[in-house]
Amino acid sequence: MLLIYNLGIQFFGFVLRVLAPFKDKANKLHHGRKETMKAIESLNLNEKTIWIHCASLGEFEQGRPIMEAIKQKDASQKIVLTFFSPSGYEVQKDYEYADYVFYLPADKPKLVKRFISAINPRKVVFVKYEFWYHYLKTLSNLNIEIYSVSSIFRPEHIFFKWYGGFNRKMLTFFTKLYVQDQQSENLLQSISISNVEVAGDTRFDRVYEISKNAKTYELVKEFTSDCKVIIGGSSWPAGEKLLINYIHNNPNVKLLLAPHEIHEDHIAQIESQLNVPSIRYTKAEGVDLSKIQVLIVDTMGMLSSMYQYGTIAYIGGGFGSGIHNTIEASTFGLPVLFGPKYKKYQEACDLIELKGAFCINNQSEFDANVNTLLNDSVVLNSAQDASKDYVTKMRGATQAILSKLLE
Repeated sequence: MLLIYNLGIQFFGFVLRVLAPFKDKANKLHHGRKETMKAIESLNLNEKTIWIHCASLGEFEQGRPIMEAIKQKDASQKIVLTFFSPSGYEVQKDYEYADYVFYLPADKPKLVKRFISAINPRKVVFVKYEFWYHYLKTLSNLNIEIYSVSSIFRPEHIFFKWYGGFNRKMLTFFTKLYVQDQQSENLLQSISISNVEVAGDTRFDRVYEISKNAKTYELVKEFTSDCKVIIGGSSWPAGEKLLINYIHNNPNVKLLLAPHEIHEDHIAQIESQLNVPSIRYTKAEGVDLSKIQVLIVDTMGMLSSMYQYGTIAYIGGGFGSGIHNTIEASTFGLPVLFGPKYKKYQEACDLIELKGAFCINNQSEFDANVNTLLNDSVVLNSAQDASKDYVTKMRGATQAILSKLLE
C-alpha cells in the first residue's frame, strides 16, 4: 500500500506539472511548492516553532483561533503556517499571526526531511482532514508531538474499512486527535485508536469572537431598522430564486442579500430578476433606504458581522456541493434555513435536531418555514434561543488544545 501511496504522490506531481501552463490553480501550486523549497534554504530557526497545517481556507478558519490564542498567550512564539491549496495560501499568505506562510511541499521523504529540519517544529497541528504519511511518520520518529484538531470521522471513511490498514497506521502517529463529536471518538476507539479527546470545533470560538467584536455598518442598520429581515448569506442562483420569489410576494419583509459570487455579471443577473426596489451596497450612500426592499452586498468581508441585523438567515450552497458557514449566523441567534445537501456538516445536523435550523427542498417549503418563523413569535424565539445556545455550548475547543500546545 505504501508503494501505491508513493506512486500516487508522484503521479499527482506529474499531472500538476502538465497542467501548470494551462490551469491557474495548478500553476500556483506547482510554482508555490518550488518557492517554498527555495525559501527554507535561507531559514535559520534556532528557536523551535509551532507548525499549523491547513488544507485550504475552510480549515484555516478552524486553525485561526488556535494561532491567535497562541500569540495572545506568548507573542514570542514563532508560528509556521502551511497550506495545500492555493485558495488558502493566496488569501492568507500575509496573515498577521503567522511568522512564516508556505505551501506544503509534496509528501516525499527527502522533501519532508528538508522541510521539517528547516522549520524546526516543537509541536505540529494538522487541521481536520489532513493525513500525509511521510510527514506524520517522520515527525513521529523525531518524537515531535503531532495533533489533529477539529477532525471528524464517519463510518464511510476509509479508516473503518477492511482495506484501510494503511490509513489506520497514520492515525497511530498522532500524539492526540481532538475530534468534534462523540461519534468520532467511538469510531476511533472501535479500531483501537485511543489517543482521542472530544474537544469540539474551533470555529465556534472564532465566530463567537466575531459576534462580540462585530463591525457596525450604518447603511445596513438604516436599511434594516424596525423591519423583518431575511439575510441571504453566501447565496447561489438556486437559493436566490427562492429568496426573490418570496420577497416579491411579501412587501413587508426585507432581503439583505450577500451572494457568494459578486462579479458584475452575477450581480446584474440578480438585479434583472427583481421587480421590487433594490440597490447595491456600494451605491446606497445618500439613498432613502426605507423605500428599498432588497440590499445587495457587492463587497467582500462583511457577511460575518452583518448577521446581527437579520431576523432569520438563508445559507447558500445546499442545492450544490454543500452548505456554507451556518454558525456565523447562529452565533447571533438567527434561525437558519438551507438546502438538502447539508448532512456532511455536523453543526447543520445538530441545529436541525435542536430546531434552530430548517432544511428546505423547494419554494413551498421555503415559504412555509419563513412564514412560520416571521409570523409566530413563539416559534421564532425558540429557534433563536436554540441557535445561540448551541454556539455557546460548543465553544471551548481552542482552550482545550492550547493547553497542550503551550506546555
